[in-house]
Amino acid sequence: MNKKITIAIDGFSSTGKSTIAKLIAKKYNYIYVDTGAMYRAVSLFAKQHNFVGNDFLDKEKLISNLNDISLSFKFNEDLGFAEMFLNNKNVEQEIRTLEVSQLVSKVATISEVRRKLVAEQQQMGAKGGIVMDGRDIGTVVFPNAELKLFMTASADKRATRRYKELLDKGDKVTFAEILFNVEERDRIDSTREDSPLIKADDAIEFDNSDMGINEQFDRICTLVDRKIS
Repeated sequence: MNKKITIAIDGFSSTGKSTIAKLIAKKYNYIYVDTGAMYRAVSLFAKQHNFVGNDFLDKEKLISNLNDISLSFKFNEDLGFAEMFLNNKNVEQEIRTLEVSQLVSKVATISEVRRKLVAEQQQMGAKGGIVMDGRDIGTVVFPNAELKLFMTASADKRATRRYKELLDKGDKVTFAEILFNVEERDRIDSTREDSPLIKADDAIEFDNSDMGINEQFDRICTLVDRKIS
């Protein structure tokens, strides 16, 4: 019988981590956890309560209200993946806006927020059979994960993907502001004091600037098969 392993996928924003993680989870019948959605949900909560904005962050107020935040994933059979719920409300669409994207890296720098979410993530994946993507999965959440991947791509390619995605949703955005958001998130994520975005020593790097999703999927499945056989 194939063993159930933990698959940690880290990397920069808009590198397709969630897309590939969902495909891998579906193929191997694993649980998929989008940790970015969790940080986005906390950011949405902070925005709704005026704890954060483009030019301010009331860190202490957010920290004092963390116990009022309940996060959960609920599987949507029609969509084929689990959606993010904040205090029992479906916020899957709200957390994917550019407005929230511009706030999430700022909120994610708060150590108390990271401790709360890391504890929840570790509990979700305690039994293995999980695919989790984020920024610190292979370095902090599951440092002993059997398979670690690190996704990267040029900022221009990532911004182009994100720009098309938002346009398809009907959002009125410019490429310039998307590129700025991508580069600013890279800077904040890579330089924050608590759990910065870095490649784990034993992670396998995938630069998918010019790599299609099918090629990535096939290569990663080969790696998974080696680990579980």
